[in-house]
Amino acid sequence: MANASDNKIPAKYIAPEFTISLKSKVKASERFQIRGSADCYEVFKEIFDADSIEWTETMIVVALSNANKVLGFYKISSGGLAGTICDPRIVYQFALLSNASSLILAHNHPSGSLKPSGADIAITKKIKAAGELMDIRLLDHLIITTEGYASLADEGLL
Repeated sequence: MANASDNKIPAKYIAPEFTISLKSKVKASERFQIRGSADCYEVFKEIFDADSIEWTETMIVVALSNANKVLGFYKISSGGLAGTICDPRIVYQFALLSNASSLILAHNHPSGSLKPSGADIAITKKIKAAGELMDIRLLDHLIITTEGYASLADEGLL
C-alpha cells in the first residue's frame, strides 16, 4: 500500500489522521441499568451540579448499552436562566464515540417548573428523528429541578 509521500502530495494537503479510543474503568457487569424514568432521575441527580441547578440551564446526555446499562455521560451545553443550546450533532458525536445503543437526555429548569416548553418538545423530536437514522434510540428526556423531575416519555411526548 502506498503512503502519502509516494504520491508526491505537498504536505499542506495531507489531512491529519484521527484515532478513536474507548476505554472504561467500569466492568460491564458493574454498570448501572436503567429500567425506567425513576432510574434515569437517580443517575442525573448524581450528575447535575447541585450548586448551579437553580442558576443556569444545562443539557446532559447519558449513553446506554444495548442492555440499557450506563456507558457514560457528557455535558452538551450550559446556558442561562431561560435556555441552553442542544446541537444534535454534538449529541450523536458523543453517542457514536461511546458506542451507545440508546440515549437519555436531561436538562434542568432553573425556574423550578417541571412543564416541558415547546422548545423542549421540539428538540426532543429532532434528536429522536436523527437517532432513528443510525439505530440509536432516544429513550427519554427528563426535566430536572431541585424538587423532582418530569419525563417526556412518561408523558407521551417522546
